[in-house]
Amino acid sequence: MQQPATHSSNRPDERGIDTMSAMRTESPALNDDVRRSPKYILNIDKLTQIPAEEREKLKEVAKKFAFRTNEYYVGLIDWSDPNDPIRKLVIPQERELLEWGKLDASNEASITVCPGVQHKYESTVLLLVTQVCGAYCRYCFRKRLFMNENHEVPYDITPGLDYIRNHPEVSNILLTGGDPMILQTPRLEYILSSLRAIDHVKIIRIGTKIPAFNPYRFLNDDALMDLFRKYSTPEKRIYMMCHFDHVRELTGETREAIRRIREAGVVCVNQNPIIRGISDSSQSLASLWSELSYIGVPQYYVFQGRPTSGNEPYELPIVESYFTVEEAKKKCSGLAKRAKYCMSHESGKVEIMAVDDKYIYLKYHQAKHAEDAQRFFICHRNDTAYWLDQLKPVDGHRNDYYRADAQ
Repeated sequence: MQQPATHSSNRPDERGIDTMSAMRTESPALNDDVRRSPKYILNIDKLTQIPAEEREKLKEVAKKFAFRTNEYYVGLIDWSDPNDPIRKLVIPQERELLEWGKLDASNEASITVCPGVQHKYESTVLLLVTQVCGAYCRYCFRKRLFMNENHEVPYDITPGLDYIRNHPEVSNILLTGGDPMILQTPRLEYILSSLRAIDHVKIIRIGTKIPAFNPYRFLNDDALMDLFRKYSTPEKRIYMMCHFDHVRELTGETREAIRRIREAGVVCVNQNPIIRGISDSSQSLASLWSELSYIGVPQYYVFQGRPTSGNEPYELPIVESYFTVEEAKKKCSGLAKRAKYCMSHESGKVEIMAVDDKYIYLKYHQAKHAEDAQRFFICHRNDTAYWLDQLKPVDGHRNDYYRADAQ
């Protein structure tokens, strides 16, 4: 089977370093104030580790796509390495200003049923509860939320709760945004209690990267743990959809935060995109998945990066990503390699199942239209395509989306 030529980059885990030692990340040296509450960094000039001339260029990027990080996460960066994956995750790149992609690459506007509420799959509703994160991933697919004049996320979630209450087919709610775990505990109490008052809501999912960005959120707030115990019951669990991108995010503090969260009755899983310079080597993925399996956080999805405006420097073609994911699985035990490799496309969650010399084999793991659910289809192999729209379906494998849009 012909595999694509892999991208060449000076990645830390491909320079002969013992990956087992790299996995056991030491916590950054932090003073007591930072441990209590890491301060946010909103001004690139605060990062004196970056040369002044470069900071001036990056400030132009931050004018368009917001910059935000914190003292704790900056402490994880190896500033001596220009290709450090943690650095690439939160520090802007000039190439983000290239004209490329769309701000709403999966057309979330088409499935927004009222402000802050998306309903694409029958049993699941997304409730956007904040437009702020603990830091901003440079490759974020919802970076439009962090731009000026965006009003997609309302403070008042009453219309969303009413919508959910009036749709008994909805059993799963995903709290997202933004990052719900940046909200204060009383606000979370209101949201969780309101959802638990709706009997047909069985699962509440919380999409968050705060365990990576600021584990002290969980280490310093006993009331939050009590909240989890109260609303994550044996019959109706809370799932924390963690977002770890690289094994170096699994510091001692983060591991302890995960232990506390799981002890409070919350089920933890991980999902993340495959991103150029961060998670695009088989060893980086395998190291992350293996370490997560050891601490009880199985990998749920690996996503193909959405073609979002500003994200050109972070994207990989589908075929390259597929073979990277498959090579990573060879290095993992069964419990570490259960993830599905998918695209969150406008038409549904498309699983990339296999690639051979001629074709790419796909399946709708979830679908916007019920008739497409679990449907298998085949496209011609294209090593430069990074999204479903660029693939040409084999005759007999077109659905409504392709009949309308494909050549």
